[in-house]
Amino acid sequence: MILDVSLAQILHQFATLFAVVDPVGTIPVFIAVTAFIAPDRRRVVALRAVFFAMVMLIGFLVAGQPVLNAIDVNLTSFQIAGGIVLFLFALTMIFGPSKPDKEVSEISRNDAEWAIYPLAIPSIASPGAMLAVVVLTDNDIYLIGSQMVTAAITVLVLAITLVLMLMALPVQRVIGKAGASIISRVMGLILAAVAVDNVVNAVIARFGL
Repeated sequence: MILDVSLAQILHQFATLFAVVDPVGTIPVFIAVTAFIAPDRRRVVALRAVFFAMVMLIGFLVAGQPVLNAIDVNLTSFQIAGGIVLFLFALTMIFGPSKPDKEVSEISRNDAEWAIYPLAIPSIASPGAMLAVVVLTDNDIYLIGSQMVTAAITVLVLAITLVLMLMALPVQRVIGKAGASIISRVMGLILAAVAVDNVVNAVIARFGL
Protein backbone atom coordinates (compact mmCIF):
# COMPACT_ATOMS: atom_id res chain seq x y z
CA MET A 1 0.00 0.00 0.00
CA ILE A 2 1.10 3.55 -0.74
CA LEU A 3 -0.65 4.80 2.39
CA ASP A 4 -0.41 2.63 5.47
CA VAL A 5 -0.88 4.89 8.50
CA SER A 6 -3.14 4.07 11.42
CA LEU A 7 -4.99 6.58 13.58
CA ALA A 8 -2.67 5.74 16.46
CA GLN A 9 0.35 6.58 14.30
CA ILE A 10 -1.21 9.86 13.21
CA LEU A 11 -1.91 10.84 16.83
CA HIS A 12 1.61 9.82 17.81
CA GLN A 13 3.13 11.93 15.05
CA PHE A 14 0.92 14.90 15.92
CA ALA A 15 1.90 14.69 19.60
CA THR A 16 5.58 14.38 18.69
CA LEU A 17 5.57 17.33 16.30
CA PHE A 18 3.46 19.47 18.63
CA ALA A 19 5.97 18.84 21.41
CA VAL A 20 9.09 19.63 19.38
CA VAL A 21 7.64 22.66 17.57
CA ASP A 22 6.09 23.82 20.88
CA PRO A 23 3.52 26.37 19.62
CA VAL A 24 2.79 27.55 23.18
CA GLY A 25 6.49 28.08 23.89
CA THR A 26 6.75 30.27 20.79
CA ILE A 27 4.37 32.85 22.29
CA PRO A 28 6.86 34.44 24.75
CA VAL A 29 9.52 34.58 22.03
CA PHE A 30 7.04 36.25 19.68
CA ILE A 31 6.00 38.78 22.34
CA ALA A 32 9.64 39.53 23.16
CA VAL A 33 10.79 40.21 19.60
CA THR A 34 7.68 42.16 18.58
CA ALA A 35 7.10 44.16 21.76
CA PHE A 36 8.26 47.43 20.22
CA ILE A 37 6.87 47.25 16.69
CA ALA A 38 3.47 48.18 15.28
CA PRO A 39 0.59 45.65 15.51
CA ASP A 40 0.22 45.36 11.72
CA ARG A 41 3.91 44.48 11.41
CA ARG A 42 3.55 41.87 14.15
CA ARG A 43 0.97 40.03 12.05
CA VAL A 44 3.34 40.12 9.08
CA VAL A 45 6.17 38.80 11.25
CA ALA A 46 3.97 35.95 12.50
CA LEU A 47 2.90 34.97 8.98
CA ARG A 48 6.43 35.12 7.61
CA ALA A 49 7.87 33.21 10.56
CA VAL A 50 5.45 30.33 10.06
CA PHE A 51 6.05 30.38 6.29
CA PHE A 52 9.85 30.26 6.69
CA ALA A 53 9.52 27.53 9.33
CA MET A 54 7.28 25.51 7.00
CA VAL A 55 9.76 25.82 4.14
CA MET A 56 12.58 24.73 6.43
CA LEU A 57 10.74 21.76 7.95
CA ILE A 58 9.25 20.49 4.69
CA GLY A 59 12.62 20.95 3.02
CA PHE A 60 14.26 18.97 5.81
CA LEU A 61 11.52 16.34 5.53
CA VAL A 62 12.25 15.89 1.84
CA ALA A 63 16.01 16.36 1.60
CA GLY A 64 17.36 16.42 5.17
CA GLN A 65 18.25 12.77 5.50
CA PRO A 66 20.13 12.44 2.17
CA VAL A 67 22.01 15.72 2.69
CA LEU A 68 23.09 14.98 6.25
CA ASN A 69 24.07 11.45 5.31
CA ALA A 70 26.11 12.83 2.43
CA ILE A 71 28.10 15.20 4.64
CA ASP A 72 28.24 12.70 7.53
CA VAL A 73 26.64 14.95 10.15
CA ASN A 74 24.82 13.43 13.12
CA LEU A 75 21.30 14.80 13.64
CA THR A 76 21.76 15.15 17.39
CA SER A 77 24.55 17.64 16.69
CA PHE A 78 21.86 19.92 15.25
CA GLN A 79 19.85 19.60 18.45
CA ILE A 80 22.87 20.52 20.56
CA ALA A 81 23.71 23.52 18.38
CA GLY A 82 20.10 24.69 18.36
CA GLY A 83 19.87 24.39 22.13
CA ILE A 84 22.96 26.57 22.52
CA VAL A 85 21.57 29.22 20.16
CA LEU A 86 18.22 29.18 21.95
CA PHE A 87 19.98 29.51 25.31
CA LEU A 88 21.93 32.55 24.10
CA PHE A 89 18.72 34.18 22.91
CA ALA A 90 17.09 33.40 26.27
CA LEU A 91 19.92 35.27 27.99
CA THR A 92 19.12 38.38 25.96
CA MET A 93 15.49 38.09 27.11
CA ILE A 94 16.58 37.87 30.76
CA PHE A 95 19.41 40.41 30.97
CA GLY A 96 18.51 42.84 28.17
CA PRO A 97 17.27 46.29 29.28
CA SER A 98 13.52 46.82 29.06
CA LYS A 99 13.67 49.82 26.71
CA PRO A 100 17.18 49.87 25.29
CA ASP A 101 18.41 52.06 22.51
CA LYS A 102 19.09 48.83 20.68
CA GLU A 103 15.40 47.90 20.61
CA VAL A 104 14.41 51.37 19.49
CA SER A 105 16.93 51.26 16.66
CA GLU A 106 15.82 47.76 15.66
CA ILE A 107 12.25 48.90 15.07
CA SER A 108 13.37 49.61 11.50
CA ARG A 109 14.57 46.06 10.97
CA ASN A 110 13.07 44.21 8.02
CA ASP A 111 10.09 42.01 8.92
CA ALA A 112 11.83 39.06 7.29
CA GLU A 113 14.76 39.43 9.70
CA TRP A 114 12.49 39.25 12.73
CA ALA A 115 10.62 36.34 11.19
CA ILE A 116 13.71 34.28 10.37
CA TYR A 117 15.59 34.78 13.65
CA PRO A 118 14.70 33.94 16.32
CA LEU A 119 11.11 33.00 15.44
CA ALA A 120 11.32 30.68 12.43
CA ILE A 121 14.74 29.40 13.53
CA PRO A 122 15.38 28.21 16.17
CA SER A 123 12.06 28.76 17.98
CA ILE A 124 9.59 27.10 15.58
CA ALA A 125 11.77 25.09 13.21
CA SER A 126 14.13 24.03 15.99
CA PRO A 127 16.84 21.41 15.48
CA GLY A 128 14.60 19.10 17.50
CA ALA A 129 11.78 19.66 15.02
CA MET A 130 14.14 19.09 12.10
CA LEU A 131 15.31 15.90 13.73
CA ALA A 132 11.72 14.78 14.30
CA VAL A 133 10.56 15.24 10.69
CA VAL A 134 13.57 13.29 9.43
CA VAL A 135 13.02 10.43 11.89
CA LEU A 136 9.26 10.31 11.23
CA THR A 137 9.90 10.07 7.47
CA ASP A 138 12.87 7.73 7.46
CA ASN A 139 13.25 6.70 3.82
CA ASP A 140 14.27 3.18 4.87
CA ILE A 141 11.07 2.64 6.87
CA TYR A 142 8.18 4.78 5.60
CA LEU A 143 6.44 4.86 2.21
CA ILE A 144 5.76 8.04 0.24
CA GLY A 145 2.12 8.14 1.35
CA SER A 146 3.09 7.94 5.01
CA GLN A 147 5.61 10.72 4.52
CA MET A 148 2.92 12.91 2.94
CA VAL A 149 0.74 12.37 6.01
CA THR A 150 3.63 13.51 8.20
CA ALA A 151 4.02 16.60 6.01
CA ALA A 152 0.31 17.39 6.42
CA ILE A 153 0.56 17.00 10.20
CA THR A 154 3.56 19.33 10.21
CA VAL A 155 1.56 21.99 8.36
CA LEU A 156 -1.31 21.56 10.84
CA VAL A 157 0.99 22.11 13.82
CA LEU A 158 2.44 25.20 12.16
CA ALA A 159 -1.09 26.53 11.56
CA ILE A 160 -1.81 26.13 15.28
CA THR A 161 1.43 27.99 16.01
CA LEU A 162 0.30 30.88 13.80
CA VAL A 163 -3.10 31.11 15.51
CA LEU A 164 -1.49 31.21 18.96
CA MET A 165 0.94 33.95 17.90
CA LEU A 166 -1.88 36.05 16.51
CA MET A 167 -3.81 35.55 19.76
CA ALA A 168 -0.79 36.93 21.63
CA LEU A 169 -1.39 40.36 20.10
CA PRO A 170 -4.54 41.30 22.07
CA VAL A 171 -2.93 39.89 25.23
CA GLN A 172 0.05 42.17 24.78
CA ARG A 173 -2.22 45.19 24.25
CA VAL A 174 -3.78 44.51 27.66
CA ILE A 175 -0.57 44.03 29.64
CA GLY A 176 1.33 46.85 27.93
CA LYS A 177 5.07 47.22 27.38
CA ALA A 178 5.93 46.98 31.08
CA GLY A 179 4.00 43.74 31.43
CA ALA A 180 5.57 42.41 28.25
CA SER A 181 9.02 43.22 29.65
CA ILE A 182 8.31 41.32 32.86
CA ILE A 183 6.86 38.34 31.00
CA SER A 184 9.81 38.40 28.61
CA ARG A 185 12.29 38.03 31.46
CA VAL A 186 10.33 35.27 33.18
CA MET A 187 9.82 33.40 29.93
CA GLY A 188 13.47 33.93 29.08
CA LEU A 189 14.36 31.96 32.19
CA ILE A 190 11.94 29.18 31.20
CA LEU A 191 13.31 29.23 27.65
CA ALA A 192 16.85 28.90 28.99
CA ALA A 193 15.80 25.84 30.97
CA VAL A 194 14.18 24.34 27.86
CA ALA A 195 17.34 25.01 25.85
CA VAL A 196 19.53 23.33 28.48
CA ASP A 197 17.15 20.37 28.56
CA ASN A 198 17.39 20.05 24.76
CA VAL A 199 21.18 20.05 24.91
CA VAL A 200 21.30 17.52 27.75
CA ASN A 201 18.88 15.15 25.95
CA ALA A 202 20.88 15.48 22.74
CA VAL A 203 24.17 14.78 24.53
CA ILE A 204 22.63 11.69 26.16
CA ALA A 205 21.35 10.49 22.80
CA ARG A 206 24.63 11.31 21.03
CA PHE A 207 26.94 9.57 23.46
CA GLY A 208 24.56 6.91 24.77
CA LEU A 209 24.86 7.99 28.40
